[in-house]
Amino acid sequence: MESFLILGAGRFGSLAVQRILARKKVPRLVVVDRDGHVLAKRRENSVETVEQDAIDFLVHYPGLGSEWIVPAIPVHVAFAWLCRQLAREGAVTQLAVPSILDQKVPNSIRAKTGALYASFATFRCPDDCDEPEESCTVTGEVREADLFDVVRNIEVEGYVTLVVRSNQLAPGVGGYQLSVLWRLLEEARSTEKDILVATACRCHGVIHALRFNRKAQSA
Repeated sequence: MESFLILGAGRFGSLAVQRILARKKVPRLVVVDRDGHVLAKRRENSVETVEQDAIDFLVHYPGLGSEWIVPAIPVHVAFAWLCRQLAREGAVTQLAVPSILDQKVPNSIRAKTGALYASFATFRCPDDCDEPEESCTVTGEVREADLFDVVRNIEVEGYVTLVVRSNQLAPGVGGYQLSVLWRLLEEARSTEKDILVATACRCHGVIHALRFNRKAQSA
């Protein structure tokens, strides 16, 4: 049986709860938000609530690996979680995503932090898009490739690219299993290169970059 961790109790977190419960029989659904006032509005009989910073919660959540994580906060959750985990083992430095990627992803937008956003859409998508496999919900145009594959296939000298795919769980609701983050951590640990960390669905994505220097082993 599937369980869900909704990170954020705002508008998109609330929509995620409604749409997941409408679509699935859910044995456990947890909503996490640091704002108790916002969280109080989301309390339902079938929903557990946790008043805590979402990344703090996720970093310390033991889990089984099968839980579905639904990011509904304005944070690149996979990247933030990875940085926190790696920081236990060494020094983590956030880097600006190499500028060459601006030309390698569709409709790129660069944030002041150096992160890069990408999208096949040039318009605001409906919040209940069901992510058709082959074409755009709005335009009907055929999608030549999925963005998670586009990003995964990018090669940048000195970097390894690690991609978390966001899967469609309900209309307009994306997520990935906790085990995907565990695998992301193992892949990050195993490389000596700088790391591009991306989360992407078929149409939209975000990319961050980091450098990890492991602590020297004591003799």
